[in-house]
Amino acid sequence: MTVKSDIEIARAAKKKPILEIGERIGIGAEHLLPYGHDKAKVSQDFINEVKDRKSGKLILVTAINPTPAGEGKTTTTVGLGDGLNAIGKRAMICIREASLGPNFGMKGGAAGGGYAQVVPMEDMNLHFTGDFHAITAAHNLLSAMIDNHIYWGNELQIDERRVSWRRVLDMNDRALRDVVTSLGGVSNGFPRQTGFDITVASEVMAILCLSTDLKDLEKRLGDMIVAYRRDKSPIYARDIKADGAMTVLLKDAMQPNLVQTLENNPAFVHGGPFANIAHGCNSVIATTTALKLADYVVTEAGFGADLGAEKFMNIKCRKAGLAPDCVVLVATVRAMKMNGGVAKADLGAENVAAVKEGCANLGRHIANLKQFGVPVVVAINHFIKDTDAEIAAVQEYVKKQGSEAIVSKHWADGSQGSKELATRVAEIADSGRSQFSPLYPDEMPLFKKIDRIAKAIYHADEVIADKKIRDQLKEWEAQGYGNLPVCMAKTQYSFSTDPNLRGAPTGHSVPIREVRLSAGAGFVVVICGEIMTMPGLPRVPAAENIRLNEAGEIEGLF
Repeated sequence: MTVKSDIEIARAAKKKPILEIGERIGIGAEHLLPYGHDKAKVSQDFINEVKDRKSGKLILVTAINPTPAGEGKTTTTVGLGDGLNAIGKRAMICIREASLGPNFGMKGGAAGGGYAQVVPMEDMNLHFTGDFHAITAAHNLLSAMIDNHIYWGNELQIDERRVSWRRVLDMNDRALRDVVTSLGGVSNGFPRQTGFDITVASEVMAILCLSTDLKDLEKRLGDMIVAYRRDKSPIYARDIKADGAMTVLLKDAMQPNLVQTLENNPAFVHGGPFANIAHGCNSVIATTTALKLADYVVTEAGFGADLGAEKFMNIKCRKAGLAPDCVVLVATVRAMKMNGGVAKADLGAENVAAVKEGCANLGRHIANLKQFGVPVVVAINHFIKDTDAEIAAVQEYVKKQGSEAIVSKHWADGSQGSKELATRVAEIADSGRSQFSPLYPDEMPLFKKIDRIAKAIYHADEVIADKKIRDQLKEWEAQGYGNLPVCMAKTQYSFSTDPNLRGAPTGHSVPIREVRLSAGAGFVVVICGEIMTMPGLPRVPAAENIRLNEAGEIEGLF
């Protein structure tokens, strides 16, 4: 039997007109702004109309720490959404948009896989509806206006050494991490050292994903701190008078994008912050709107549960007043074996002992998630070479952790392969078992919040932060920012800050390299270890194999 590739399956999809998908969930044609025939934006007027409706159940899909073996978190999100619809439930999915950087680097597409995909796949993984370009433009408009203000006399008395606002680009480019701008003479401005982050790490991206409407968006943009004076008093974006123009650039990007799964079920795809360097969740406006349109909303948070799920609970749910009814933790037999020490080339051979050894990583994630008071179900994302003995080993281990593991074959069989998982998840979501609460209270001091996450989630012995960082946190507390949550930026590959330390390490430290105040988004970014906010390309970038074939179709992107 020939196994079709993800892109072959996506191209064979029998898509329905997007107006028909919208009509199915009660969005009239007058409230959809089509981008072609298969994607559209939802109007703010419609969002306002439905905001007082009763909300459905919220289901979070997260995963173990990513490995080269693959976990399939987005694939499982799509498969579960299709499965819920297949058993007669009214369900939607909410996922993030894909960044160009990883697509042309090493990660590949972000629309699911096999028979559990969101389409149009190629559009989603490229320019889509232009949201990321709008965010990049709005961010860099502010950058230009800051330098322009300094050039024309610097009325605000900005200390050029304390301009904290960097530029962004939605591409992996290590050469731009640290740069000097305004070289070439007086007419080009005053030279200063700065740098670029990737667009998904922009505070503008975080703000778009956390704002409830355009008015909230403009206020948050104005609240962003972009520089300081010599007396260290802050300069806000509103002082530069950039917030209005930035809101205009983001007007359409603020509205959720409606698309469909291969099985023609509705999906919102909106926002795209990374979970290793940002808060890693799709937009609040998409999630809250979906909850008014469906009885069950399945959403995902980026990377492993130690990053994406932690930030979903402590940042997104806290800010938006959300509470998940069930968490689905995705794992694969292959990843368990890799965590158990098996090389990627040897994953095809049965190795029950390695599966058992590697389950420690899964067990820690289960225990961590239960700290938030939410019931956890493990979804074993099935691969064709998984053996019954290996699957049984995972299920037995999970049972001992007080949870349950269900095999899901959505990649190969679509909704028919995820019905068992969907049935159990719906039962748990409906049971009222969830007693959600964040990991720490608002009033806890900033450093103690960092320490709480490092010890309760990463199982570290200590947090290492020099006096300069501790003093900066205290200064922000004195300025009224002490009630903000913290957004940890660290490697996604390990509970520790060492990407090579797999499994469930203990006895490690969490070194803090830098802290950044995102006053508009409403959190403090804590940069740990060697994590970069502008990624680089790998030795062999995926871009080398991306091209158009003779039929004008894209090859190599997936």
